[in-house]
Amino acid sequence: MQNNNGKDLTLWRQSGELDQEPALGAHLETCRFVYRHHGLYVGAGTVVHYSGFGSTWRSGSVKEVTLSEFAMGHPIRIVDHPNSAYSPQEVVDRARSRIGEDNYHLLTNNCEHFCTWCVYGLSRSAQVEGPLARAFCTLSRAARVLRGAPPTLAGSITPIWTSP
Repeated sequence: MQNNNGKDLTLWRQSGELDQEPALGAHLETCRFVYRHHGLYVGAGTVVHYSGFGSTWRSGSVKEVTLSEFAMGHPIRIVDHPNSAYSPQEVVDRARSRIGEDNYHLLTNNCEHFCTWCVYGLSRSAQVEGPLARAFCTLSRAARVLRGAPPTLAGSITPIWTSP
């Protein structure tokens, strides 16, 4: 996420395996097969996250799980948010307020959307807005050419922020 001066507000702490308990409300990330999975540390060794497709192809809900269940054997990184709109306790409260929600959508309501909403009050996903938005624009332009219309930049989607 960037402020008005274009400065990157999301700092990455390369922590590999966590060697200490994360701070309350910490935004956690772990790499999965082809994507990054996000959750929020809510204390006592637990994380609230949108389980998404999890271990099955059935869409999952917002759940509170152990750190090890969240990580699934992968290293965890902490995403710092120095300009969070909410206190750590408010971030935790916002995360817990959505436990049980079952409205997962890969493009509009995924685990990263969930975490940025809890931290900033904005539902955003750099994974979706970056590469997928560029792919959509490319496909849209190709479709215009195939229909005989000239390619145009009109209607292009420009990501608001990108991941580091």
